[in-house]
Amino acid sequence: MNKFKSGSFIGGAGIYLFSNILNATIPFVLLPILTRYLSPEEYGEVAMFQTLLGALGAFVGMTFVGAAGRKYYDANLDKKELAEFIGSCVQLTIIFSLTVFFIIFLFKDSFSGWLSLKSNYILSAVFVAASLVIVRLRLGQWQVEKKAIKYGTLQISQSIFNMLLSLLLVVVFLKGAEGRINAQIIMSLVFLAVALILLKKDNLLKVFSLRKDYLTEALRFGVPLIPHVAGAFLLISVDRFIIGKKIGLTEVGVYMVAVQLVSIMSLIFDAINKAYVPHLYEVLKRNDFYEKRKIIIFTYLWFIFILLGVGLVFIIGPWFVVFFAGEKYAQAGDVIGLLALGQGFRGMYLTVTNFIFYSKRTSVLSTITMGTGVLNVFLLIVLIKFFGLVGAAVAYSLSMALFFFLTWWYSTQLVSMPWSLR
Repeated sequence: MNKFKSGSFIGGAGIYLFSNILNATIPFVLLPILTRYLSPEEYGEVAMFQTLLGALGAFVGMTFVGAAGRKYYDANLDKKELAEFIGSCVQLTIIFSLTVFFIIFLFKDSFSGWLSLKSNYILSAVFVAASLVIVRLRLGQWQVEKKAIKYGTLQISQSIFNMLLSLLLVVVFLKGAEGRINAQIIMSLVFLAVALILLKKDNLLKVFSLRKDYLTEALRFGVPLIPHVAGAFLLISVDRFIIGKKIGLTEVGVYMVAVQLVSIMSLIFDAINKAYVPHLYEVLKRNDFYEKRKIIIFTYLWFIFILLGVGLVFIIGPWFVVFFAGEKYAQAGDVIGLLALGQGFRGMYLTVTNFIFYSKRTSVLSTITMGTGVLNVFLLIVLIKFFGLVGAAVAYSLSMALFFFLTWWYSTQLVSMPWSLR
């Protein structure tokens, strides 16, 4: 297969970072507008729909995106075989999505009451989540090919389309929460078509080709990761539900200001990791000791940089919260440093988990993620009771620290790397 030439690592990271920042800016631009046209109840309905999308992604096929990305690096793989493998991932996404849809349809009234969402929105969320999987398949192939500009263009186009359609339906036609949710649904369908067309255009999709060996390979890679993605949801998103239940919506608002501010760190980590993964996989494939040693030196320097950044947030974070959000959100300054520490551990986790994905031994990673996710829920319930919002931030930091160290340890068992620098 004609592998595309390596692009610039720094240039690629810059494009991914720009794309991530622009995508993160759009919700900030929308926030003050939507809150003036949506009641708190309507805004909560939109938030629940978006949270549901994150939860469903684990079960409709998001884990197969990683399988397709890893398949690209198999030796002696030609483009036709890669297209058949991506087609197998699409087939599995369809099967998984229909299964999830059927289960939710049977219990739609219960889900509707629990999530405070209309049942038709819950059912629509399944197809939105599945559409986003296909879009991620297209993006994932550009990532491994190091085509960061194409990656960023599609990602940004998707976000801008979503924003403009939301403004049209909510601000111009005054459709409320229904308009915001419908914008998400329409956007997903439009970009599902775009992603499929672009995959076919590059001869990377053979969805009608049945390859049992590829279906089995994708399942072996993806299914063990389902608990991993579900556990990640428990680690990252479940806190807002528990805070709202135990303390109140006002505290949720204060906490989410701090969460949104430290999410800038996540954007940087994600952008650098997207550019770094193709380079790392190529080094691991060549299996050269001196190249591996350089990777470890870079990793340790990256860890130090992250921890210095976290220390800076502890120092200036409380002041920045008041500067950015005002005195009424000053309490967020009590947790911003702890949340940044948790984000720092997540950034270090991204670095070491790449070795596990390269080895295709993802089952234990799922156990680690689910275990720490459940621990996070337990710590949230206990610590919030005694320490309020600070307890929630402590729970997050402790869980992410354990998550990182366990993942790091497991990665050393799978891929031989000179961690001692010898």
